[in-house]
Amino acid sequence: FLLTFWHLSTTALVTTVSVPSRVAEGDDVLFLVHNLPEKIEAIAWFRGPSDMTAIYGLPNNSSSPGPAHSGRETIFHNGSLLLERANLKDTGFYTVRIYNRHGNVISTIYTYINVYAVRWQCGLLGTSPQPTIEFVPPSVVEGGSVLLLVHNLPEHSVVFVWFKGTAAFKNILAMRHLPATKPTVLGYAYSGRETLNSDGSLLLRGVSQKDSGLYTLRILKSYGTTQDVQVKLQVDISLPAFCKALTSSRLLIQPVLQYIAEGEDVLLQVHNLPEDARVFSWLKSNNGSPARKLVEYNRAKPSISWGPAQRIRGKVYKTGSLLLQDVIASDAGLYTLEVLNKDSKIERANVEFYVKKSVTQPFVQITDTTVTGGTSVILTCVSPDTDVSIRWIFNNENLPITERMTLSPTKCGLRIDPVGIEDAGLYQCEVSNHFSLKTSPPVRLR
Repeated sequence: FLLTFWHLSTTALVTTVSVPSRVAEGDDVLFLVHNLPEKIEAIAWFRGPSDMTAIYGLPNNSSSPGPAHSGRETIFHNGSLLLERANLKDTGFYTVRIYNRHGNVISTIYTYINVYAVRWQCGLLGTSPQPTIEFVPPSVVEGGSVLLLVHNLPEHSVVFVWFKGTAAFKNILAMRHLPATKPTVLGYAYSGRETLNSDGSLLLRGVSQKDSGLYTLRILKSYGTTQDVQVKLQVDISLPAFCKALTSSRLLIQPVLQYIAEGEDVLLQVHNLPEDARVFSWLKSNNGSPARKLVEYNRAKPSISWGPAQRIRGKVYKTGSLLLQDVIASDAGLYTLEVLNKDSKIERANVEFYVKKSVTQPFVQITDTTVTGGTSVILTCVSPDTDVSIRWIFNNENLPITERMTLSPTKCGLRIDPVGIEDAGLYQCEVSNHFSLKTSPPVRLR
């Protein structure tokens, strides 16, 4: 943002304005001076109140750098100052002073800029996908481990915080900065069994029934807003060894195919359905979302009732098996079979399958295809697909990342600052998922 203050001993109102008004890392910013008085001798810019950056003498139309000059500032005869390739350290107050022919200050103007971290405009065309959380594995028993895997973490995330329960200070498990320039901060709810990963995901080890319940991920973005994502974890009871020996006919579901192409059918085949089962129901959840009922089969009547918002594209059998026909991407996820027996006891079993979807060919956007040495350039890999891996290619080989290069968190943005002659060539990005891979057409940086 921009703040401007002035002190005048003349009737003219001298003001400054920055262009652009919102400055991000790598931007050039021009401090424009308006209503410059006539018959003045010199104009000087300072970093803060007293560290001179540059001075311009009007009688001889010449400029001189000051002690605070960084090599990126240019002062003009109209009093304006150009700051090139702004960085986070440039945030702060700037002062411009106007002198008359007697060397006296006749105007002093203070202005402030806040340089934001780069907000990568890359990834999806249009609206960005909302972050979601997936349990890996989809179900966990006491003593096991589970990963709360984060999908679609926003590009401009700077901090994320995990809470056990709601987003209250006492419930903090851990907090981490992006990039990881600071160590992970542990909260009051940390038990020693949690690990917070650099991608925002949370690993829970040796879980018990006490770990069941609500978990909240709070994401802080570079421009000050926050976003919360919540999931509920259910830790199943682990049967003792002697009980397991007595339950050899355990309810089991097996997908005939675990990886399905769109348009195909998938059979979720049930084994060992209890003979005394009165009612069984199929439920579906995705990325940790609450389960919703798909269909209920009452064996006593018998009758079948599908859930309210379900488009019937399947069949359910008295054996408990479920056939899903003409599957689409949104059909992927975790399916749960709940069986109610004659004693009103419920038995559950889970199964998960994935829908194979080919990625779309991406393309590369570039801020300027012709750059000169010392300037910066941003390349953006644009793809309509989510949950993909991105790789950058330079002259048909894997791009080596140098200290002059910065990648966005999901690698869809590449910034080179400053650009050198060795950076000229052909750039491409490669987008892939578990099933397919596509490479963008090349763009040339000259």
